[in-house]
Amino acid sequence: MKLQLNINAIGFLVLLVNVHAFHHPSSFSSKRTVQPQYADSKSTQPVAQQPLSSSSSSSSSSSHDHVSSRRLLLKQSTAATIFSTLIAGTMMIPSQALAYPQEKTDKDNLVKGYKRLQYLLDNWEKETTICGRSDNPYIGCERTPEKVMEYLGYKSMNDPLFKADKTLLRLQSLVPSDDETDYMEAMEMFNEKAEEASNTAFVSSWGEANPGGGKDRVELFIERSRKQVESARDSLGTVIKILGMQV
Repeated sequence: MKLQLNINAIGFLVLLVNVHAFHHPSSFSSKRTVQPQYADSKSTQPVAQQPLSSSSSSSSSSSHDHVSSRRLLLKQSTAATIFSTLIAGTMMIPSQALAYPQEKTDKDNLVKGYKRLQYLLDNWEKETTICGRSDNPYIGCERTPEKVMEYLGYKSMNDPLFKADKTLLRLQSLVPSDDETDYMEAMEMFNEKAEEASNTAFVSSWGEANPGGGKDRVELFIERSRKQVESARDSLGTVIKILGMQV
C-alpha cells in the first residue's frame, strides 16, 4: 500500500510539471531575441513601431489577465481532480490488488496440506505402521517414518506442501500490514518444525540399525516427530487464519 501511494504521488508530480510546461513553454526554453522589422529587404532602417494607446494597452492587458486567470483556475481544478482521483484510487486498493497468478493454487495447497497433517495426526499409529513389508512371517508389522516425510511434502512434487516455504513467501504479499509480524513468526515456525519432523522421522528409520538401537529407539524418534508435526500444523493454521481462509 505504501509503495503504491509513493508511485502515484510521483506520477502526480510528473503530471503537474508536464501541465506547466504545456501552458508555459517559455519557462522551459531560452529567451528569443526579437529581430527588428524593416520596411523592405534593401532597407537598413527599421520600421518605427507605433505606440499603443493607453486605452488599447489597458484593454489588452485586462483581457490577457482575464484569460490567464481562467487558464490558471482550469489548471488548478484539473490538477486537484486528478490528485483526488489518484489518492482515492490508492486508498481504495484492496489487498487482492497484489494478487498473483498462482495465488489460488497456493492457497488451496495450504488448506489441503493442513487437512492432510490433521489426518496424519488423527491416524498417527495407523499411518506410521506398515505390515507385510517382508516375507519373513516373524517380523510382522513395523513402524515406518516414510509417511511423515510424505505428508510434509518431502517425498513427492505432487504433495500440496511440496516446497511449502516458497509458497508461504509468495503469499506474504497478501498479508495485511498489522499481521506481518505474526505471519513471519508462523511461517518461520512452520518451516522449522516441518524440517525437524522430517529429519527426526528419517533418523527413526535407522533406530534399529544403529549401535545400541532397537524398536524402542524407533518408537522414541517417531513420537518426537509427532510432536513436531503438531507444531507445524498449528503454525500452518495460524498462516491460514491470517490469510482469511477457511479450513
